[in-house]
Amino acid sequence: MPLIRVDTPRPALRWPWRARPAAWLAALAVALLLPGLADAADEPSAETEQWAGVRQFLFADRPIADGRGDVVELDAPFRAEDAAVVPIGLKAKADQTPGRYIRKMWLVVDKNPTPIAASFELTPESGRADIETRIRLEEYTWVRVIAETSDGMLHMARKFVRAAGGCSAPAGKDMEAALARLGKVKFKLEGDVQQGKPTLAQVMVSHPNNSGMQMDQVTRLYVPPHYVRRVEVAYAGKVILTADVDFSISENPNFRFYFLPQAGGSELTAKVLDSKDLSFTSTLSVGKTGT
Repeated sequence: MPLIRVDTPRPALRWPWRARPAAWLAALAVALLLPGLADAADEPSAETEQWAGVRQFLFADRPIADGRGDVVELDAPFRAEDAAVVPIGLKAKADQTPGRYIRKMWLVVDKNPTPIAASFELTPESGRADIETRIRLEEYTWVRVIAETSDGMLHMARKFVRAAGGCSAPAGKDMEAALARLGKVKFKLEGDVQQGKPTLAQVMVSHPNNSGMQMDQVTRLYVPPHYVRRVEVAYAGKVILTADVDFSISENPNFRFYFLPQAGGSELTAKVLDSKDLSFTSTLSVGKTGT
């Protein structure tokens, strides 16, 4: 008797994402969000012990408008690629005018060995109270900018930045080569120079900016601190920007800032003073301006 084969019909294969697209999309969204949720979870309270001390030291009990962003913003990376060279931008929300302007800004890095990284004094002749520079971060930390306007009010913006080891990181270049270029100061103008319109400029200083926390990889001794501590920029003989800084500023400090060109042209002058009282100067002729 021949065998009779009976084939049992098999259920059709159904891919899970075709069967339940909503569930798979939800799972995918969770997978994509998990790193961000983890990063958000490690963001501590902004009311740190260091900030409390700095706040009392600089401002006592003066009120500070916190986080509204209507006067100043802080541009900083969520996670820095290099803790020794973290780009930072202090951004004003309006131009400088004689009637209302930002006259001073403080850059505070809560967890750095010296939390007050810089203070900048500006004038209406700055055009805009925007400052860009690069800093070192020793730990994950809150970074803050506090701006004082000409009416005496204080305004703050802040960001939590994830980077560590920047203050103690070895110098990026050979120390002998760095010392050979010590004190060379250069200017750079960006964009067209037009009379009465804020013009972006950059001043660059060749300086190792040693923090005192860096170890010489050959001698295994700590390199003594030696850093730029003051930069003063003048235009047409009038000071438009003063920066009091410390080793929180990265190696080879540079600052991007604005000024208001005048008809007929004039000169930008930078005076730099370091922690060993060495001084350096540089002058740039702006030339005649357009209208």
